[in-house]
Amino acid sequence: MYSELMEKYLPQDDIFLFNTGKAEKAWLLLGCRYIEEIKMHRFVVWAPNARAVSLVGDFNAWDSGATPMQRHGGMWVCFMPGLKNGDLYKYCITRKDGRCVFKSDPFAKWSQSGMNTASRVWTGSHVWRDSDFLSRRALSDPFSRPMSIYELHLGSWKKRDGKVNYADIAPELAEYCSDMGYTHIELLPVTEYPFPGSWGYQVTGYYAPTGRYGTPDEFAEFIDVMHNAGIGVILDWVPAHFPRDEHGLAEFDGTRLYECKEERMASHPEWGTLIFDYEMPEVQSFLISSACFFLENYHIDGLRLDAVSSMLYLNYGRRDGEYTPNREGGNINLGAVEFLRKLNTSVLSNYPGVITVAEESTAYPMVTMPPSVGGLGFSFKWDMGYMHDTLDYFSLDPLFRKGSHDKLTFSMMYAFSENFILAYSHDEVVHGKKSMLDKMFGSYEQKFATLRALYGYQFAHPGKKLCFMGSEFGQFIEWNYEQELDWLLLDYPMHEKLREYYRALNHIYRKTPALYEVDKSWDGFKWLNVNEKSLSSIAFLRSAKPESRSFIVCACNFIPNVHRGFTIGLPNAGVLREILSSDDAAFGGSGLHNAKVITAEKAEFEGLPYSAQIDLPPLSTVYFEYIPERMNDEHEEGIQENT
Repeated sequence: MYSELMEKYLPQDDIFLFNTGKAEKAWLLLGCRYIEEIKMHRFVVWAPNARAVSLVGDFNAWDSGATPMQRHGGMWVCFMPGLKNGDLYKYCITRKDGRCVFKSDPFAKWSQSGMNTASRVWTGSHVWRDSDFLSRRALSDPFSRPMSIYELHLGSWKKRDGKVNYADIAPELAEYCSDMGYTHIELLPVTEYPFPGSWGYQVTGYYAPTGRYGTPDEFAEFIDVMHNAGIGVILDWVPAHFPRDEHGLAEFDGTRLYECKEERMASHPEWGTLIFDYEMPEVQSFLISSACFFLENYHIDGLRLDAVSSMLYLNYGRRDGEYTPNREGGNINLGAVEFLRKLNTSVLSNYPGVITVAEESTAYPMVTMPPSVGGLGFSFKWDMGYMHDTLDYFSLDPLFRKGSHDKLTFSMMYAFSENFILAYSHDEVVHGKKSMLDKMFGSYEQKFATLRALYGYQFAHPGKKLCFMGSEFGQFIEWNYEQELDWLLLDYPMHEKLREYYRALNHIYRKTPALYEVDKSWDGFKWLNVNEKSLSSIAFLRSAKPESRSFIVCACNFIPNVHRGFTIGLPNAGVLREILSSDDAAFGGSGLHNAKVITAEKAEFEGLPYSAQIDLPPLSTVYFEYIPERMNDEHEEGIQENT
């Protein structure tokens, strides 16, 4: 009977694609899949070096002899009637040395969580309602659109009766993000993981949304609600390493199947986790299909790859002599490079409008350039240099900031070398690093003023934006994954005013093309005053595409003194109108503002033919709408015609 079922219901083309590294939808072959025609579930597991494999679960009393699986090349197969959603199962794998190990299904679509590690039978039934959102996404250009990302850990954003459920929390989160003006959320990993303290970064279930927060259908509902609120969803996805837990991928069939074959190159010396063998075709199929699974079945809008540097460098975390060089004698993991190119090509060509993001902390070249020209093919890269420089600068006593002026300006030396996201992420607010607010130097009031000034600078600087939950209202303690955010802080005026300021920044950013349309070249940026080290102040111009006729001047003062008559250069005659000040009393500032209209003078400054005098409040960032003369005349004529 098995031979007839396998001949009819085990697609050989899919096996070929998986074995040659070309599968993009390997979940259609492997794992647990319901076959409607025969009313049975088919189980397929890749374990080429096993002596024997059997299916065990609550349906056969976990008896390893009850349901043997049949070998088919490197695959093991069986068919089971009478199963239902939620039934528990594992594979009992007999190694060549005779030892039996119970393994979770690498392709399980749902699993138990934490200390309980069985896989669950699952066939989804969610009916999607986000076709309009997906249609708009497919036609969008993420590089010339605003992108403000709210990064969060789903288990500690907000809880109800001490718990979190995907479907229950979605409406409140969507409403909050819409009101605040975010374009996307980014979820710390929700692929199944056993150890809560890993925050999801030690994955055992690459196809299963964690059962901590509900069923796969409830996860689908979460995405649907976000999409219907106009919010994109980015997932942290972790192909860099996996844990040693016995029920997981480690030595899956008694050999280093998924991990590197050389023992000393199979594990991360710093983390103790295992490294994938990126040159192995089946591992490529497994990982690329995992990425595509979430994009296809859960309509995810982007993937952020964690710890890309650890994938790229063979000597990551190792001293000389502790790693094996590549075939060219170098330290680059050539297999990982080709895997990343292959992954990005698969994802970005099959799912229009989706993005991929690299957390890459070195100067590895062309991370966001196409593979066709030698790049890795990512859409965006986190700008780790900008993050470190700015946080170092703002932690300084203002008296000494003039000596570190380059930490404000150096980012523009490489700003257009990649497509960057300016990220103040969870990594910056964990234990021992202080919260964003507490990193700022000074008194209670100065910390708030400085953080407002920093956020203003971030939103005007070229690059997309990201902040971690709680940072938008000044969470004072470091992030703790075991408890929800300190929402009670919003009862205190300074925290609520900071949140209102962040909300205002988001909304101005989204409606002002100058702040997002040209993030990739000098056409969108010009220094107006860059050399005032003694004043710890800068000013620059952001410009949109010519047809948008949108210009914003951003001026920043990073010491607690007022600068009156601060000079900025301008390329043309025209006027400035203040549109946002971090020093506004509504945001907790002193309330110092500029004149309603400031006219440019024919006086050269910093190589520009015109200039203007503005007032800069202490510890502030101020935005001005810049209206060049010809546009100003047209603007006034339009007002008169309307009148």
